[in-house]
Amino acid sequence: MRYLLIDNSNTRTKFSLCENGQLCSDIIHLSTREITHRSVTEALAGSDCTRWDGVLLCSVVPDKAKILSEALADISAKPLHQLNYQSNLGIGIDYPTPSQIGADRLVNGIAANHLYTENGSAAIVIDFGTAVTFDVISNNNYLGGVIAPGLGAMTDYLANKTALLPKITLTEPDTAIGKSTEEAMDIGAVYGYRGLVREIITELKKELPANPSIICTGGDGELIANGLKDLIHHYHPTLTLEGIKIAADLNL
Repeated sequence: MRYLLIDNSNTRTKFSLCENGQLCSDIIHLSTREITHRSVTEALAGSDCTRWDGVLLCSVVPDKAKILSEALADISAKPLHQLNYQSNLGIGIDYPTPSQIGADRLVNGIAANHLYTENGSAAIVIDFGTAVTFDVISNNNYLGGVIAPGLGAMTDYLANKTALLPKITLTEPDTAIGKSTEEAMDIGAVYGYRGLVREIITELKKELPANPSIICTGGDGELIANGLKDLIHHYHPTLTLEGIKIAADLNL
C-alpha cells in the first residue's frame, strides 16, 4: 500500500509518501500560512506524491485542513482520513476531554509507544515546534502532558516587543557571558530553554514508573537535545511522520 502522509502544523506542513510500511526519503515542505488549493496542487505535481492508495491527514489548523482535503480530493478520489481522538490509534486515552488533544500530540504518542516502549513502559515525547509540547505515555495509554511557548515564540516576541532587540538565529553558545546583544539573547534562549526542559522532565518523572524513555523531535529539538544528553535518550526528527504512518496502517 502507498499512503500520502500529511503533517499540517502551525508553521510548516510536510508531505511524505509511505510505501510498504517505509517512509520515503523525500519530504515536501510548505509554509502553512501559504497553503492554498493551488500551492498544494503545484507542490505535489512536481513530485512523486501524485499517486496513493489513501491519505492520512494530521492537522492542528482547521481552516488549512479543509483546503488540503479539498485539494487532495481533486487530485485523487482515494480515501482520506483526518486523524482525531476517535481514530484507531493503537493506544488508549486516559484523559478527561480527549477532544482537546491536538492530533500532532496523539501521533507523537503513537510513535513513542510503538518505537520506544516495551511491555507498557513509560515514555515522554518533547516536540519543539511553534509550541513545545511534552506528552506522556504509560501502560499503552496517552496520559496528557505539558505545553510551553516554543523557542521561536520567545525570540520573536523579544524582537517584536522591544525597540532595540533584533531577530536572531539560534546557535550553540560558546560562552555563558554574552559579549553582544545577539550573543546574550542566544544564551538566554538556548540555556534557558534547556533549564525549562530539565525542570519539566524532573517533575514528570516523579509521577511515572522508573526510567521512562525520553524522546525529542521538532525543529529546535536537535539543538536543545545536544546539551541534555544525560536526560534525553533519543532525537528522532521524523517522529511525527512515523506516528502518522502507523495511524495510516490502522485507519486506511
